[in-house]
Amino acid sequence: MLNGRGQRASATSRVALPVLGALSLLAFWQFLIPLFGVPKYIVPTPWQVMLRIAADPLLLWQNLVPTFIESILGFIIGNLAAILLAIGFVYNKRVEQAYFPVVLFLNTIPVLALAPIIVLIFGIGILPKVIIASIICFFPTLVNMTRGLESVSASEKDLMHVLSASGFEIFWKLRAPRSLPFLFASLRIASTACVVGAIVGEWIGANKGLGAVIIQSTFNYRSDLLYAAIIVSSSLAVAIFLVVTAVERRIINYQ
Repeated sequence: MLNGRGQRASATSRVALPVLGALSLLAFWQFLIPLFGVPKYIVPTPWQVMLRIAADPLLLWQNLVPTFIESILGFIIGNLAAILLAIGFVYNKRVEQAYFPVVLFLNTIPVLALAPIIVLIFGIGILPKVIIASIICFFPTLVNMTRGLESVSASEKDLMHVLSASGFEIFWKLRAPRSLPFLFASLRIASTACVVGAIVGEWIGANKGLGAVIIQSTFNYRSDLLYAAIIVSSSLAVAIFLVVTAVERRIINYQ
């Protein structure tokens, strides 16, 4: 009984403490920031931001949809490409030796420097935003997935060979399950990074999307709308992160 009560208390604290932390920061923002003399047109209060969200829900929703689509497509394409290339690296070391340094070099290019080039080549449609989001997701998943697939010990591989397992069976029953914790660690990173990539692409060239709202409201000194767009984009990233975490728990527990 005490153990059950302790577990419930621990679960309650895991929920209550982050909520209390967030509420304390919001209270500081709401009541103390104005006391420091910070103008509202620079840092609006949370109440003003909530009023803006309530006043323009359609505007924010219309710009949330394209950012959501770009983020999800970038997440799927970038991670899928990374997984497939990681499998190629593991099963062909010459391919890894030839192309991993190239991938590493491309990853050193700041996305803000790469984004204008991609927009210049592919225009201002949805494609460049998806490509930018994919690029941000790609490298962490490639590195983690490669490491996960290679984490199988020599004795485990020898055992599979003794059992006359085929190459596909070794991959599906040994390498793939062993790589799942590594994969989901990178997917959690990618779940928030894909939103950042989509917004960066919208900064460079777009007339819709949360990134476009952020840029336009900045130049028009509409700080309440700026903060509202930031909150909505952060909420989108958190939502994708929670979905990935839920899928991870389901799959890992099933394994």
